[in-house]
Amino acid sequence: MSTSTLPHSTPTIKFEFLNWIASDPLPRDQTQSNRLHEPEHLINTIDPMTGDDIEDVTSHPSLEDGNLTIYFETEATRKAYNAMPVNHPNRCLPFPASDEDDRGG
Repeated sequence: MSTSTLPHSTPTIKFEFLNWIASDPLPRDQTQSNRLHEPEHLINTIDPMTGDDIEDVTSHPSLEDGNLTIYFETEATRKAYNAMPVNHPNRCLPFPASDEDDRGG
């Protein structure tokens, strides 16, 4: 009868230390993600004109603007939304806008 003992080694992570900090990042975490906080497509189910939530969007009019889909309660609110003038600060600049102007701060 042979008795074997498992080799006993100290663990690399000692959880008994309260200020333990992970020092080795995973390979995926070593570089900044290009997709951070950038969803592929947004859907707005709150009518921007009335503020009411639309639960069943299948029978309601919508408007697509880039990667955003906006749903409206009625065709009248969609037309009113389209008729609103755009109030963007780039229209009031005395010089052509650049990519740096939209950074905020």
